[in-house]
Amino acid sequence: MRIDSRCFDCLASRVAYECRLVTNDEEKIKEIVERCRNILESYRSRPVHAPLIASEVHGLAYSLVGSSDPFAELKRWNNRIASEVCRKVKGRLSTFREKALASIVGNTLDYGVEKHNISEDFLGFFEKEMEKGLTVDHTDRIMNLSRRVVYFTDNCGEVVFDRLVIDHLRRKGAHIALVVKGAPILNDATMKDAVALGLDREVDLITTTGSGDVGVNPEKFPAELREALEKCSLIVAKGMANYESLDERRDLPPVAFMMAVKCDVIAESVGVPRGSYVAILRE
Repeated sequence: MRIDSRCFDCLASRVAYECRLVTNDEEKIKEIVERCRNILESYRSRPVHAPLIASEVHGLAYSLVGSSDPFAELKRWNNRIASEVCRKVKGRLSTFREKALASIVGNTLDYGVEKHNISEDFLGFFEKEMEKGLTVDHTDRIMNLSRRVVYFTDNCGEVVFDRLVIDHLRRKGAHIALVVKGAPILNDATMKDAVALGLDREVDLITTTGSGDVGVNPEKFPAELREALEKCSLIVAKGMANYESLDERRDLPPVAFMMAVKCDVIAESVGVPRGSYVAILRE
């Protein structure tokens, strides 16, 4: 998916946010944001995919602010609060649709979108949002294709709810290859985060995207991920960045895009109101 001009201010605001997690030097932050805006301007008229540009911008910001993982503490908090909420609600969730929706509501634990805020009362927020249901619901079709699944994760916290989906699929006999980021980016789950939660013990294979890029970059996939993709019956792609990375590709198995639609650009692409929860199968 090509970058939209509306993404520029959003990316710049996220750069400022992540820098403030590391330093309170506003002059330094201003300089870093300006350097990143210069990169964005250089791409304004070029047909480059949004995740590739975002990866370059965040990579520069991390380098200039002097941190390889500005979101480390927030990621731990995300997993902690999600685990508390999950323990309280999982007994009420029985169907694949309910567990998929829970993992999609979990996708709101995201710091990568301007004007998207995370509720301090996440339990109250979660219970209210679950009542909304799915605006696009292809969960029956998704379930029917879930024999061998390559599951691209997104955010910390969210992956706690992904565990519910993974457990449901495995109980139905599915083979699951779980994919996490190869290096820290935003609050996305890495191998370290997944192992800390014990997710490596609950899947048939755990591997990485091969990079710390926003979304996924197939050119950097490790061999074991490529092999898993060749054998799978379904890809599950969580979150907007994975949607942006894979939506236009036609050389893949069926893809289930499962996400909270948190910005107008993605809302227009999908054809739903911003704030919707969707489970879309593209075959």
